[in-house]
Amino acid sequence: MKKGYMVIGIIVAVIVLLGVMLMSSYNNFVNLEENVDQSYAQIENQLQRRLDLIPNLVNTVKGYASHEKEVIASISDARARLAGANTVEEEATANAELTGALSRLLVVVENYPNLKADQQFTQLMDELSGTENRISVARKDYNDQVAVYNKKVKQFPGAIIAGVTGFDEKEYFTADPKAAEAPEVDFGGNGE
Repeated sequence: MKKGYMVIGIIVAVIVLLGVMLMSSYNNFVNLEENVDQSYAQIENQLQRRLDLIPNLVNTVKGYASHEKEVIASISDARARLAGANTVEEEATANAELTGALSRLLVVVENYPNLKADQQFTQLMDELSGTENRISVARKDYNDQVAVYNKKVKQFPGAIIAGVTGFDEKEYFTADPKAAEAPEVDFGGNGE
């Protein structure tokens, strides 16, 4: 009789121990996923800040470089694509397009010394530069959090618990493959 109670006690203790381990692991996944989501929100926050700065920058440039419509249109189009992005991959691609369009704008600005000397333009460029740095840091922080989370999802016993509880791998915020290509720069000043 005592042996029966002892076996039942051991079985109950093992079940309780497994339950505690499962609960602890599940809560760890929840915390890691929240860290990833929080880091991603910081990327979106900085991208939004950049989106808010760009109309002011474009309007300042328009006053000086009204015939540079193609560059201004490419910035507006890229900005709209970034604002409408729904996934990490779409956002990363749109971000790369906007970065390229802004780089072309900087080439255009070189043709307008008065614009480069304009206080409003200089202030906007400084704010945009600071925002670009913040975006870079936020992307790194996000990717670091994704790495920690994905390792937990893939490693044993986390892989089993993640599979049972529905935690899937997260996407990294990666650069658009086109970002590796050097942009074409025309210093001829003919605007073509």
